[in-house]
Amino acid sequence: MVRYQGILAYDGTAFAGMQRQDDARTVQGDVEIALRKIGWQGRSILAAGRTDAGVHAAGQVIAFDLDWKHTETDLQNALNANLPPDAAFQSVRQTREDFHPRYDAFSRSYRYTIICQQARDPLRERFAWRVWPMPELAVLEQCAALLEGEHDFSAFGTPPKPGGVTIRQVHQAGWQMQADTLIFEVTANAFLYHMVRRMVSIQVEIGLGKTPFSVLRSALEAGATHTEMIQGLAPAHGLNLTKVTYPQA
Repeated sequence: MVRYQGILAYDGTAFAGMQRQDDARTVQGDVEIALRKIGWQGRSILAAGRTDAGVHAAGQVIAFDLDWKHTETDLQNALNANLPPDAAFQSVRQTREDFHPRYDAFSRSYRYTIICQQARDPLRERFAWRVWPMPELAVLEQCAALLEGEHDFSAFGTPPKPGGVTIRQVHQAGWQMQADTLIFEVTANAFLYHMVRRMVSIQVEIGLGKTPFSVLRSALEAGATHTEMIQGLAPAHGLNLTKVTYPQA
């Protein structure tokens, strides 16, 4: 029996999230169905992150144990042949037997995409949030700079387990403009539930002049004593889990 590490990409539109659910289609559920078709007898795969319903991934990392007699390339091809069109392994390789994609991760990186135009864009809005008028880029950059570092992000989300730690280290956060598209990229040691989507929402509100910059500063400084959660939540379809890094990488 060998433990394998795979990088999985998926279009989250039709999934009710990463984690298996009894009454809904999930990424985990589809991957486990594909694995069982090639002889897997495990109980559950392991994943680096539990993406929300509608959230996409280019670099989700999963692990599973399998007695496989062929090459890693054959395994990748066999899995992809049994997966639906909106999910596919980008790579599969052997890893150490105690590897855990969530607990061993050094950092996770997300990208959030915003289209700045007045008219609907059916071809792009599957993977982006359309915002009009355009938020002020310089203000967005100021907001992102404030997010970097170690903070108590309890105003931005909830931990995976009730009562869990809400302090996170944001290694990098920044915005860039490409034609009519704003892209927010953020890397942290870990994220709270809904943390990135609340980060994006409050920054856009500030960039549009709807919310004072001081609200973001107060939320970060007050931490666990902040009595109100940041209410805005950017749409799931603009978010993409792009990469998970590990110490040995």
